[in-house]
Amino acid sequence: MGVVTSIPERRLSPPSPPEPGLTPEEMVARAEAIAPSLVERQAETERRTFYGEDVHEEFTRAGFYRILVPRRYGGYEFGIDTFMRVTMALTRGCPSTGWMYCLGAAHALAVATLFEERVQEEVFGDGHFICPATVMPGGTAEPADDGGWVLNGTWGYCSGSPYATHFIGHAMIAPDGGGEPEPAMFIAPRSEWTRLDDWGRALGLKGSGSHSIRIENGRIPAHFLMRTHMSQVSVTEGTPGRALHGNPEYGGGQLSFMVMEDAALAVGIARGALDAYEDLMRSRTTPFPPIVPRSEDPDYQLRYGKAAGMIATAEAATLDAVRQWRETCARGPAAVTREQELRIAGICSEVVDLCWRAVERHLYPTAGSSAVRNGERMERIWRDMSMFVTHAGVSTFLATIAPRDLARVRFGVE
Repeated sequence: MGVVTSIPERRLSPPSPPEPGLTPEEMVARAEAIAPSLVERQAETERRTFYGEDVHEEFTRAGFYRILVPRRYGGYEFGIDTFMRVTMALTRGCPSTGWMYCLGAAHALAVATLFEERVQEEVFGDGHFICPATVMPGGTAEPADDGGWVLNGTWGYCSGSPYATHFIGHAMIAPDGGGEPEPAMFIAPRSEWTRLDDWGRALGLKGSGSHSIRIENGRIPAHFLMRTHMSQVSVTEGTPGRALHGNPEYGGGQLSFMVMEDAALAVGIARGALDAYEDLMRSRTTPFPPIVPRSEDPDYQLRYGKAAGMIATAEAATLDAVRQWRETCARGPAAVTREQELRIAGICSEVVDLCWRAVERHLYPTAGSSAVRNGERMERIWRDMSMFVTHAGVSTFLATIAPRDLARVRFGVE
């Protein structure tokens, strides 16, 4: 492993993004234009366990990885509304691709919000930044002789790792005064870790690039580690990012932002399922007399209409959660309370539930057995959605912890 100790000289002038005049609307349009090409590559992506290098290069040229990176470091700083719309569009085309993109590009926001200026100067480089993150402590951090930290361990489910420039993980460290080890969040540059070839055997999201990362005696400078857990960070007193960039979104709640990613991904997957069902409505006939196109059959019309309404409601709720998050940021640090974070989490919980019920109750069971053969689009989406709802952030946090904690906070129950 290399040693990361040097601090680059402070830039005399900030770098510009590759296309200074690019707009958020153009960025979203690019994602929507690319999405159809991802549909035909789903099987290939699953076999590889991550999207192809040519897709990665296309995303790079489009600027997708720079959406949340601060403009002073060569990013576009378009905000989370643009990011969520791009995520939904790409996921609609290919759930694995959208998942891998989202969970690799999203954590630019966490770095730009929580870490001090010299960390941001070092890790953002020229603005190209891809950084998977996990919240489960997977190793240890011990003090190094040079004042930094030595990392050891293996972290699973590092979605976005194949093309990553960095990794955010949590390690256990001993408190300064002694006692039981506590979790700490760190950033490790690509030079300090190895990606394991251990993804692709799950039920779904086989191409999401969710490989494990292993660090053996990796070294990071002291300022690359924070003695906290990402989900426990409070921003009510302000953040380094809000002060540095003057952008309220770099002072927002990290917990609520993470669960909005889940909502955007759920909507994208469900929209892909609705697309697949619409193709079947147009190309298949009813199995029993009267034999008519499915699009003319009242029962299929009902299934499609119910699912379309549920998914449209989920998308509207997701975009409104984004609006609430941004407006909360704009009101100032004190507005980003635990209760507000949990209210947004509650919305996202219902979004995921709506999308899952639309697919599992209305679309998948009536698609027909030939449409759910191995390799068919509807079959793959059902596997992906089934895998999605088992994710700990969805099945445990959104389904149980968030609604329970919202009530506890509201009623002052410890």
